[in-house]
Amino acid sequence: MTTSPPPSAIEPQRRSVRSFVLRQGRMSPAQKRAFDTLMPHYGIPFSKSPLDFDRVFGRRAPRVLEIGFGMGETTAAIAQARPGEDFLGIEVHAPGVGSLLKRVDELGLANVRVIRHDAVEVVTAMIPPASLAGIHVFFPDPWPKKRHHKRRLLQPGFTRELALRLLPGGYVHLATDWEDYAHEMLATLTAEPLLENVGEGFAPRPEYRPLTKFEARGVRLGLPVRDLLCRRRGSQ
Repeated sequence: MTTSPPPSAIEPQRRSVRSFVLRQGRMSPAQKRAFDTLMPHYGIPFSKSPLDFDRVFGRRAPRVLEIGFGMGETTAAIAQARPGEDFLGIEVHAPGVGSLLKRVDELGLANVRVIRHDAVEVVTAMIPPASLAGIHVFFPDPWPKKRHHKRRLLQPGFTRELALRLLPGGYVHLATDWEDYAHEMLATLTAEPLLENVGEGFAPRPEYRPLTKFEARGVRLGLPVRDLLCRRRGSQ
């Protein structure tokens, strides 16, 4: 993602540095069927106009944004455990979108919607200020090579944009298994005046974030997983 100027000052078509590479992954028949049949119901097309969350979900409830939900197992599990909240997931890769939609349908979840688009553009164009109760960014692409660090999602400019979309008291929850990226994110969020760390340094994994197969495999290999939990300053 771009770092300077802030994402809100950038026209989407002019952004040349992105935090993802759009891979043409092969969709399973079940994922493709879910994508084709369920996206019209649960999907939201990208727009340069702010979302009306009450209209999108058909009710008024706390809203949580998840950026880069991968195959959707965590998103679906959290949404199922927290039916009183609404979840908006952003992902660019079609197999992951199809996988989440399949889970949503199987579990009968009414509190999940999906946008298949670049997260920076969605946040800056579609998410109204002070509209979110929470933001989840779990295991973003670490872009491990130093020359690619500019592509990392959690840059100061985008962190500011995320903070502006939180309600006072709203939280941002990050998780990564790349140690240098974890410390970079900690420094970036600590430096954002609108946010305050709920603890000292990294946080224990909250119970609501399930342990994924990918994460469990990393733990077995000795890769530490870091969770970071911050809140938007101000009273609700």
